[in-house]
Amino acid sequence: MSVTLDLSRGAPPKLAPKPNLSGLTRAGLAQALVEGDICAPDKAKMRAEQLWRWMHHRGVTSFDQMTNVAKETRALLADRFVVSRPEVAERQVSADGTRKWLLRFAPGIEAETVYIPDVGRAGALCVSSQVGCTLNCTFCHTGTQALVRNLTAAEIVAQVQVARDDLAEWPSDKDDRRLSNVVFMGMGEPLYNLDSVADAIDIISDNEGLALSRRRTTVSTSGVVPELKALGERTGAMLAISLHATNDELRNELVPINRRYPLKELMAAIRDYPGLSNARRVTFEYVMLKGVNDSPAEARELVRLIRGIPAKINLIPFNPWPGSPYECSSWSTIEAFAAIVNKAGYASPIRTPRGRDILAACGQLRSESEKLRASERRKLNAAG
Repeated sequence: MSVTLDLSRGAPPKLAPKPNLSGLTRAGLAQALVEGDICAPDKAKMRAEQLWRWMHHRGVTSFDQMTNVAKETRALLADRFVVSRPEVAERQVSADGTRKWLLRFAPGIEAETVYIPDVGRAGALCVSSQVGCTLNCTFCHTGTQALVRNLTAAEIVAQVQVARDDLAEWPSDKDDRRLSNVVFMGMGEPLYNLDSVADAIDIISDNEGLALSRRRTTVSTSGVVPELKALGERTGAMLAISLHATNDELRNELVPINRRYPLKELMAAIRDYPGLSNARRVTFEYVMLKGVNDSPAEARELVRLIRGIPAKINLIPFNPWPGSPYECSSWSTIEAFAAIVNKAGYASPIRTPRGRDILAACGQLRSESEKLRASERRKLNAAG
């Protein structure tokens, strides 16, 4: 009888990832320092303020860079926590200056974020709140990708930090900053991830950190009615509504969440949005689809629908993507639509398509960052 000895070693146990301090609110950061035996409770607030400024004002990615923290404390921090960035899997720059980053947070967990120059006071960052989306809006490329998971507050904040890294905008009080606004208009439905979105806005807006004003932070939703009031109360953010139709029949098709929360319920919730006023208007986003929602009659119905609401209407030329079933309305049609809305007293800017050549425009984001042949890119540009 022979005996075989198995001398192979089993796979080492997987270690849990270290918590990323960058995604914690001030209170959460102080608590983590106490629970991690970094400091006593009576010292936690002071230590948290130190780390906060290094992470969110200076933008450091290593505890070794925190020079006013004792060396022994830095070693303890490095042993138990990280202040790292996600991997930038791909970086693209459009001919018009738009920048897009594909960020890999973990294997198979990717999302895109886009910087658009000359939007808002200086430039806007379009951040994602989910990997994929559940809403299946028929005109949106992101909607063709199934939901993978919600992003954490740390992963949302990291999108701002990566943009700041690339734009060389540390420290946060640097003069002539190019990043002034944040819009939650990337991948996902923010109100299906409200806890992380609210924590991220708390971190992003802190005056001793990233210092991006809540008044310059806009959250766009397709209309998750039960969460609208909580969004206003918890974040103080500006509200944008992905509308795109003026009647339930068409909106049911374009924005399927309307079947659950029809226009009557949605408009009532918007009228009750905390802080809504002439100084804090809601933005209605309306993508212009040729022969679908772009007639003069629909422009007049839009005016009727939003009557009495402090609002502006962003008219968005449809941005094509591979396999999309729609075409963009002609420029003359869009201008005629805008004229009707303007005459009724509502600002109705026509959004200039940005980043189409790198699939970074509104409705084009998808975490696979599909590559287009040069000939296909030329077709997309010609369509604009």
